[in-house]
Amino acid sequence: MYIIAWIVFGLIVGAIAKLLMPGRDPGGFIVTILLGVAGAILGGFIGQAGGWYQPGEPAGFVMAVVGAVILLLLYRMVAGRAGRRV
Repeated sequence: MYIIAWIVFGLIVGAIAKLLMPGRDPGGFIVTILLGVAGAILGGFIGQAGGWYQPGEPAGFVMAVVGAVILLLLYRMVAGRAGRRV
């Protein structure tokens, strides 16, 4: 059940990351949301492993958004370069 909660949380965070980083994404909205899920899991894991916050604290939400934005930025950089080579 814990993983399902992170997935739903990641969907919300992915949508917020998309709002914070407007523009066209190479993969579209669905890929952006999936990157949000991955970013939320990654950001949550790093924040909790680093001891910055405990589960359920508001800082977890902020860290999840930061993780999603970073993954979205990396995805845009990698996908943008791959599209230019073709």
